[in-house]
Amino acid sequence: MKKFKTLLATTRNAIKSASYFTDEQYKSVSKEKVDAVVIGAGVVGIAIARELAVNHGREVIVLESASTFGTGTSSRNSEVIHAGIYYPPNSLKAVMCVRGRQLLYKYCKQHDIPHKQIGKLIVATGPSEVPKLNTLMTRGIENGVEGLKLMEGHEATRMEPELQCLKALLSPASGIVDTHSLMLSMMGEAESHGTTFSYNTTVIGGHCDKDGIQLHISESKAIKNHDGRSLLQPDVILIPRLLVNSAGLGAPALSKRFNGLDVEVIPTPYFARGCYFVLSNSKTPFQHLIYPIPEDGGLGVHVTLDLNGQVKFGPDVEWINGIDDFSSFLNM
Repeated sequence: MKKFKTLLATTRNAIKSASYFTDEQYKSVSKEKVDAVVIGAGVVGIAIARELAVNHGREVIVLESASTFGTGTSSRNSEVIHAGIYYPPNSLKAVMCVRGRQLLYKYCKQHDIPHKQIGKLIVATGPSEVPKLNTLMTRGIENGVEGLKLMEGHEATRMEPELQCLKALLSPASGIVDTHSLMLSMMGEAESHGTTFSYNTTVIGGHCDKDGIQLHISESKAIKNHDGRSLLQPDVILIPRLLVNSAGLGAPALSKRFNGLDVEVIPTPYFARGCYFVLSNSKTPFQHLIYPIPEDGGLGVHVTLDLNGQVKFGPDVEWINGIDDFSSFLNM
């Protein structure tokens, strides 16, 4: 680990003057074999690093292009612990959501992570939505979600006086969590078991050969003003025994920058932007999460609460077209 940081510090100026990356320059770049590398220090990357270090004894390096952890999707979400209602039965999403929810509540209790199992109401506001609510009920039961209950509108209104609906599905297993505290806790465990977090460090690509995957590493500030035409040049090359690409929205674009990796296995990304709206200067009108019937591309504009009682409405969905791979890669 110390050798990796020394290599990064001593080789940054070795090839900056060149406009292209030659074989000779490749040979001049310092290389190091390492055990395990996780790309991305969001909540998923941190959780993977913790698991590898704590439970499997791996020596882990986490590479993060930003100046600190959790600056992407991990800090831009509803902080909801989902029960596992929405996903097709027997799918990986369904299995992992239900099991993950159980493990997350257990972890939060064991490590004093602020969280609350406040429950959720999914509401049908018109007759056409009632069959969809019934379908969600059936799907949730098939997925093993505990405590689901269909309610008449007046029953839901007794629970939430400001709510008006025809019917509702109560999910008592749903909740909220302080994601920042969660990430800090998992990072602390990972670091105490030898994990190194390297910030302002970008994986600009790589290649696959007989030795495995080789990661091309650069200092993040070196690529901020890149023109998008000339080749990005690495400061250091890492050769890990195990690699996990947890780069969030930039993961597919980064994967395409690995020469020798079959592009057929890289999923196609579809980007959407959502906005949240905060209810201010008002006493909290709700005690539960309130969700509409799901829509294409999302779960619909819903009511979420944070652990301080702040109410947010959102997110809406605005599909974004025309984002090229390089722009996506630079915004990791």
